Amino acid sequence: MNTLKFFSTSLLFLFMACGGDPSPADLFEIDLASNSKKFQQNQSVAVSIKNKKNIDIGEVTYFLEGNPLELRDGKLTLEAPTLGDKTLKAEIKYEDQTVAVTKDIKLLSPKAPEIYTYKILNEYPHDNKAYTQGLEFHNDTLYESTGKKGRSSLRKVDWKTGEPIQQVDLEDNYFGEGITIMNNKIYMLTWRSGIGFIYDLNNLERIDSFRYGKSKEGWGLTNDGKSLFKSDGTEKIWILNPDTLVEEGAIETVTHKSINDSANELEYVDGKIYANVYQKPSVMIIDAKSGAIEGVINFSGLSAKVTHHATWSDTDNVLNGIAYHPGRKTFFVTGKEWDKMFEVIIEKK
Repeated sequence: MNTLKFFSTSLLFLFMACGGDPSPADLFEIDLASNSKKFQQNQSVAVSIKNKKNIDIGEVTYFLEGNPLELRDGKLTLEAPTLGDKTLKAEIKYEDQTVAVTKDIKLLSPKAPEIYTYKILNEYPHDNKAYTQGLEFHNDTLYESTGKKGRSSLRKVDWKTGEPIQQVDLEDNYFGEGITIMNNKIYMLTWRSGIGFIYDLNNLERIDSFRYGKSKEGWGLTNDGKSLFKSDGTEKIWILNPDTLVEEGAIETVTHKSINDSANELEYVDGKIYANVYQKPSVMIIDAKSGAIEGVINFSGLSAKVTHHATWSDTDNVLNGIAYHPGRKTFFVTGKEWDKMFEVIIEKK
């Protein structure tokens, strides 16, 4: 040990002996190339440990979200199962102890979203008093949830005529939100009441309820046959156990540049979540495992085909409601209080 290091280490131990207990952050810091905090999935980044007290350091091991990363030629490949806000950790051995320091980073999608457009195959009537919040097919029957206090409902709808086959109304104090269907049950969210309801698929009888966990509000809901996915007006899409309704994790929706917080009504198709962009005429295509926004469907032009009516406000007449019909292999989309529903196919622009 050279004289300088011996002196620094002696001062450190003297400080500790006098009752001081420096935190790991007082001793070390993770130093990333160019001081950036935004990186793309699988990006290779130069990394080092800033040694604030000039201490003899032994082995350093790096972790991202608990998974070890291999250091090669002074660089780490930033890889994680999901994207968004992440914590990079370094475990540092020195003397006879090991300490850990962390650095918050944002892990983004490796490429920009592709742009898609649509082709209208058919137009169908839609109830212009339905403040559409959720839309989903089960077999050849369309189910719809509507919002607004005093007007919220769950409906079984004849999609060819737009007429409700059966309808149950929520109590006036609830603002209805998204729905999804799984295991012969309909799961329905409310907005800010912190509660969701479960209905029997066959007769629309309410059979249970559930409380939200860490998620802030109820927005959109879908499922992959195993888990429920719930949006809440933040950057997160929560993953719920369908039996316990416990939030078991979350993905964050991100592009190659930033984290996005505008996912609203949801639909799951073949490993992707299709999410209405809040108050915009577009739908995101999100990888259900990583959260990467892989595409954006531009639905501009649909609103012009709808008859506007006097009860609309500037924000009420927006696109909201997307359902996939597996038998027809098409999407059905509508909006809040629109008098039409559109059957479309999605095409690359």
